[in-house]
Amino acid sequence: MQTNLPPRGSRGSWGSRSPRNSVRLTRRGRLALIVSGAVLAGTAVAVPLLTFTDDGPPPGTRTLVIPEGWRASQVYDAVDKVLALPAGSTKQAVAKAGLKLPNAAEGNPEGYLFPATYPVRPGATPQSLLALMVDTADKKFEGAPIAAGAQRDSMNLYQAVTIASIVQAEAASKADMGKVARVVFNRLERGMPLQMDSTLNYALNRSTVRTTAADTRVESPYNSYQRMGLPPTPIDNPGEEAMRAAINPTPGDWLYFVTVKPGDTRFTADYAQHQRNVAEFNAWQRTHSAQPAK
Repeated sequence: MQTNLPPRGSRGSWGSRSPRNSVRLTRRGRLALIVSGAVLAGTAVAVPLLTFTDDGPPPGTRTLVIPEGWRASQVYDAVDKVLALPAGSTKQAVAKAGLKLPNAAEGNPEGYLFPATYPVRPGATPQSLLALMVDTADKKFEGAPIAAGAQRDSMNLYQAVTIASIVQAEAASKADMGKVARVVFNRLERGMPLQMDSTLNYALNRSTVRTTAADTRVESPYNSYQRMGLPPTPIDNPGEEAMRAAINPTPGDWLYFVTVKPGDTRFTADYAQHQRNVAEFNAWQRTHSAQPAK
């Protein structure tokens, strides 16, 4: 999310680059409603959802709802709760789940726990539910349009999922996703640092609209103020809209964006204009943070 810190040039590099982050990746600037990691088994939530099957689960079947943009840690907590397991059980089960992940993931399912409504059948285990999510992601991501789109933009599929996860975290609305993706690609092509607060929030295991100068100095491969290129893994689990935006970004020359207030996201290629937009964002934040909660 946008802060009052001005975008700055690169102050570091990835060093030896592996294929997954050889693509070079503005800073984030949206206000978001953060969904908590509460139990979402069998409940309806006000977030975009995908259905696991066209007909939905059989009547009476428990369901597990994974919203778009949830991090793996949130998914693990939800699985623990729906299966009534001790906290941390699902996270521990990842290593022995035998998930069919790309080699670049190095066993980390972040990005591949596909958002959907899943049936929780009798006898379900953390391993079976995680495998179902990863298999669903494989079917969605390995399809011809997605794979061809990634290849067209000279990136591998894991890089496309990583970019989609950033788009998912950054875009204030589905309508903005294509533009956010274009900002990502424009900055990649220019060798500009990512400098997005979403990756810092991931490093610090939080969600916030404010980033301090001290935050930007944290030692982490996800610190896109200190490191060049893409983060080493996706930062959440993106949905189909974000994935489509990542492989088919909206045409434009934008390099910066900020959501000045809800419903008002501004994209520009002009840094001076971006600074004016950021100033409006900060003024709006000061005004509304001073108001008592209703």
